[in-house]
Amino acid sequence: MKIITLHSAIHTNELYNLLQQKLNQFFHERRQSNINFIIERKGDTIEISQPEMYEGFLFSIVVNGTQLQITRSEHYVNDVNSLTIESILNHLFKDLSGSKGTDLVQEG
Repeated sequence: MKIITLHSAIHTNELYNLLQQKLNQFFHERRQSNINFIIERKGDTIEISQPEMYEGFLFSIVVNGTQLQITRSEHYVNDVNSLTIESILNHLFKDLSGSKGTDLVQEG
């Protein structure tokens, strides 16, 4: 799990809406691919998946105030699509945090 601090509180719905609006668009631009990922809200958790290509979720994100607890599926850590999604998420998290940036609290 990776924990990132945004330095400003965010609500699960806010992150969910941002991912719904931006994730697939940015993925299409970066990979020149028409693969669409499913972004689902399950309580306080947001899951990113693509069931036609991957079993289970690729990423699971729990919003906890200013912290994002991100779990990446261990089955796809070297997959180019998963790496692209992670890069996009990092970019979006940086934008959410604005000039304050983000801090990596824990990874492992």
